[in-house]
Amino acid sequence: MFQNGKLFLPPPNDGSDWKELFKKLAAAGAGRPLGEDGFPAGPWTPELLAEAISQIDSNQAGVDLRTVQLWFQENDRGISAANIRWLARVFGCDDPAATAAWQVELSSAQARLQAKRREAKKADSLALESPDVSPDPTVDDEQSSALELTPEAAADRKKQRFGLARKSEALFSGGSPLNLPASVFAGASALGFLSYIVGIHSAVYVRADNVAKEVGFLWAPNWTFLFMVLLPLFFALVTELLAFWTKKGRVKLWSGSDTTTSEDDWARNVEASSSSYWAVFLICVLFAGVFQWIGVCLIPLLEGGADYATSWGTLATVRPEVISVPVSIGFTAFAYLYMSLCFYLFFAGLILLHTMVHDLRKIGAEATILQQVGSQGEVYELCLRLMRGIFRCTILGILVAVCMKAQSSYLTSNAKNIVDWLSGDMYSALAGREGVSNGFHYRMPTHYSSLLVALSTLVVFVYGSICLRAIGTRFHVPLWKMAAVVTWLFATYLLVDAFVGFSIVLGSGVLVAVFSLVDPGLGSRRSSEIGSKQIVS
Repeated sequence: MFQNGKLFLPPPNDGSDWKELFKKLAAAGAGRPLGEDGFPAGPWTPELLAEAISQIDSNQAGVDLRTVQLWFQENDRGISAANIRWLARVFGCDDPAATAAWQVELSSAQARLQAKRREAKKADSLALESPDVSPDPTVDDEQSSALELTPEAAADRKKQRFGLARKSEALFSGGSPLNLPASVFAGASALGFLSYIVGIHSAVYVRADNVAKEVGFLWAPNWTFLFMVLLPLFFALVTELLAFWTKKGRVKLWSGSDTTTSEDDWARNVEASSSSYWAVFLICVLFAGVFQWIGVCLIPLLEGGADYATSWGTLATVRPEVISVPVSIGFTAFAYLYMSLCFYLFFAGLILLHTMVHDLRKIGAEATILQQVGSQGEVYELCLRLMRGIFRCTILGILVAVCMKAQSSYLTSNAKNIVDWLSGDMYSALAGREGVSNGFHYRMPTHYSSLLVALSTLVVFVYGSICLRAIGTRFHVPLWKMAAVVTWLFATYLLVDAFVGFSIVLGSGVLVAVFSLVDPGLGSRRSSEIGSKQIVS
């Protein structure tokens, strides 16, 4: 039967629940426009159905694609009263009488689904001998969607969908997990090729005290190793952890938690940190990017000055035959723009790690799910995997700070290159010699920015440890091991260039970091064995 140029199916009134009824209608393509040949256009997909609902004139708020995807999935999630109204419009082919009939049928099907869910939960409670009371069956699975939005609220919601927070999260969660790490690596590779073209890939200049120093671009670990190895690894780990949490971790916790009702909650958690994303964006791009480039590169290139140690960015002031000032200005501008955007993504990754831990707290796993004996092992497996992912990201974040501080310290030393600087320090320590200092006093803004990177990374790890420590005593041992490694690495960062022999501490810290990245469990037994034991919390 066709109505208003669309495929119309009358309400079956066969006693189907919401999931059964929706599956039949979606497969039949009820409410879809006819094809050019006059036949039905085919079944609904989540994208097509979400678009059709959002195109209804009176539906100013639209519908989130993730909500529609829940309808198509095999689960016991229902539908809100507001979305029943819009879905009835679609199935009723915009006919008032047919829409009213479908609204009654969909509401009845939703009530039948709620009744089945109550019975299933009662059976589970009896099987587990649990006194927990089932949640109110009248509470819908889409509480947030059930609220009627005012035009102002709807407009604000549409703005949020295109906000910086959601766009940043999409960079980590959208497409292939290789996209972001590969893009960062490609940018660093492009800078390396450009340094060859302009001739600053390897360059030596003689300082005023007759010390020859290597300041080539490819000799700077904070521009090569950092952007070609550490940051791509960091982004890959955050992307993997985000995919695990949004598609598997929190979905499994839903089944035992009454505090999270919709996948839209994750989107709201991300949007709640919108101010943090904007603050980080302004700091990274405006201050760490533009202002730092002007102060460290542009002004010294135009006016000269000895406030900052000479690097590849200001080589034109001491060796104009290697690179000219205009070329140096252009190259450094591009490099600092790339650097500021990469570090914005780095801090955005830290915000997402914080959001995952905060999301776990909101779900209330420690209060609800852990009381269910059958789910203890699975919950502990999920929580431990989340914390180990944060642990590995913390290690990489501190190594990023170490690279930044090491290069900044080398530029003020008397060594010819950074390899000689590290090996010379180790030899001096083993031979019992005193360190040799120079009479130059340079400003080192990278010391400050590296400290911000290290502290920000540390804060996320500490927050995650505090939140997960309350879940159970079995977490205390692995958390203490992780905390010991992070403390050692942070001490390694602080001790860079602090005394003769710091390179020995640095080398041991790097070895510990590599081992911890490869085995974040630090040689402990599998988390599944932890979860299988009796938990006392």
